[in-house]
Amino acid sequence: MDDENGASAVAGKTDDGIVVKQQKSPRRKKAAEAGSAASEPASVEKPGPKRKTYSESEKAEKLKLIGKKVAEGMSTLQEVVKSAGISVQTYYQWKRNEKQKPAAKKNEVPAARKVERTASGGSDLAELVQLEAENNRLRGLLAEKLRAENLELRKRLGLN
Repeated sequence: MDDENGASAVAGKTDDGIVVKQQKSPRRKKAAEAGSAASEPASVEKPGPKRKTYSESEKAEKLKLIGKKVAEGMSTLQEVVKSAGISVQTYYQWKRNEKQKPAAKKNEVPAARKVERTASGGSDLAELVQLEAENNRLRGLLAEKLRAENLELRKRLGLN
């Protein structure tokens, strides 16, 4: 019979004929059992602190602050980044992502133009005619300006 601690009881008789139960000490665990038992508490670790997620505006502010401090030349980039509370790798990732965002926006049509087009009822033909008229007007102005400059240069050079 084993008790809850792993010790087993042994019945023995004394000289008087009385049955006495003696307690044996608990069995020693083998090395493999001891190692696995010891590793169980170690494997149940407390989770580390949660990762801080920054908004786009916070990222931009930190990048601006880091750039300003590095430009002053008082300390190295690594020191400034650590004092800002981020890793150097995170800094470079944010920097790369910041450069990629304006490139993605170049191909987009500005919101104001989208509103104008939708407000015009989508009459692309009317808009095209209007743009062509504006283009012709601007070409005429440019041609007139170039003729005036050409005439002035000829007068200066005495070719006229």
